Amino acid sequence: MSLAYEVGLPLVAEADVHAPWNGHDTRVLIMAVLGIAIIVVLIVALKVHAFLSLTIGALFVGVASGIGAGDVTKSYENGVGSVLGYVGVLIALGAMVGKLLADSGGADQVVDTLLRGKPGGLPWKMALIAFIIGIPMFFEIGLVLLIPVVVLAVRRTGARAMLLGIPALAGLSVLHGFVPPHPGPLAAIGVLKGNVGITLALGLLVAIPTVIVAGPLFGRLAAKWVPIGAAGAALEVGSGHHDSEPAPHTAPQGGTQVAAHAAPQTATPQDVAEVAPHDAQHASPQPADGTTRTRTPSFAATLSTVLLPVALMLIKAASDIWMSKNNAIYPVLQFIGDPVVALLIAVLLAMYTFGTAVGFGIPALSKKIGESLLPISAVMLIVGAGGGFKQVLVDGGTGTAIAKIAIAANLSALLLGWIVAVLIRLATGSATVATVTAAGIVAPLAGGLSTTHIALVVLAIGAGSLFFSHVNDAGFWLVKEYFGMTVGETIKTWSVMETVISVMGLGMTLLLSTFL
Repeated sequence: MSLAYEVGLPLVAEADVHAPWNGHDTRVLIMAVLGIAIIVVLIVALKVHAFLSLTIGALFVGVASGIGAGDVTKSYENGVGSVLGYVGVLIALGAMVGKLLADSGGADQVVDTLLRGKPGGLPWKMALIAFIIGIPMFFEIGLVLLIPVVVLAVRRTGARAMLLGIPALAGLSVLHGFVPPHPGPLAAIGVLKGNVGITLALGLLVAIPTVIVAGPLFGRLAAKWVPIGAAGAALEVGSGHHDSEPAPHTAPQGGTQVAAHAAPQTATPQDVAEVAPHDAQHASPQPADGTTRTRTPSFAATLSTVLLPVALMLIKAASDIWMSKNNAIYPVLQFIGDPVVALLIAVLLAMYTFGTAVGFGIPALSKKIGESLLPISAVMLIVGAGGGFKQVLVDGGTGTAIAKIAIAANLSALLLGWIVAVLIRLATGSATVATVTAAGIVAPLAGGLSTTHIALVVLAIGAGSLFFSHVNDAGFWLVKEYFGMTVGETIKTWSVMETVISVMGLGMTLLLSTFL
């Protein structure tokens, strides 16, 4: 028996959203707004952790909406468990692949390979690098990995920092908001009961043009608005043996290195190799004791490992659409294309390509896999608490009230999801909180949609969750400090880029909805 019936309230999915408006609808809607306000105040003003804030807000909304005091915690726990029982496993497996990718030097191999050649194509290559590395890695990990490389590339070529930085940031951010196995899209898929493979396929369709527009194209404009060169914390982190060399084509201006307007130098093979400061080719030989890597995985092996789970999930999605369920191979494709199985296969392959094949022993691999789970604990707690908050909205009837308003205003689940995610993103600064909350609110409207349109709603919510990152977002400060920008410069570049991604993502989902 479902929890909703145990507490004496109808499931929103089965509630009559076409029934006349009543006093209970008004009450639960007011309580939901107050609950969100409590969450915002706790996170923004009082600096309370998002997990605690979401938990407090969920319990308040549950009691205030009429769920019995003894059943509110059951509702919350049910929501946490339903989300983490699926999403948590995928987040953990994705983190394992990302950790092994970084520690093996595979990420540096991708960077080193794609940066070879003329510097004129660097903005596009930076976007491609970020896109590839961003598939298995969380945004913050990819940011820490890539930005020092970007700044060093700026230093070696004399290009403006934003010309190369914006494409890298756009690639990471778009993948974070639109493409599984990142926490936001996975959480929304879990709440809306979507299909990971179909969402992944449509997410890539939305992501590619969005990265192009918000990355290399907007990067040219951002470089004119903020014409800085190599500076900030990333330069200090990645300088290494370059510290004694002067940065080419730069001149001081107001304490910040500003790229000159002269034509960039053509990078020599040595310059390009030095852009990837952690490449094993330049590292000191290490003893073959199994605790340190002695080789670097090849570009082909790295790419195959990173893209394998994506390929398996896409094959499963294709079999759902074009293959008969009576086909003998259909169950096999369904099994290996399941996100858990696909990511597990990728982890096992990564243990070879990024592990034993590069010199790590099994004990060292086990330690690294354990270490990969530590940074994601907070993310998983936030996602779980968001699921709990969603469930009390559902069990209390808030979703039904919002569905009635949306139907009366003729708002689609897609557009409503984007608007709600935008508002919560602006208020809290958290894309994950915005995603899980908006998904819970629009869930009643998505109940009768096809799997394809549910995937588009997930993408619209993901787009809204990226809207205008500002001072209440940790990513804003990471970008500011890494590039050595002022708050105003960060708003003109990073914040505007995030807004371009959000609007472009909405536009692409609306366009796809007219054809699918």
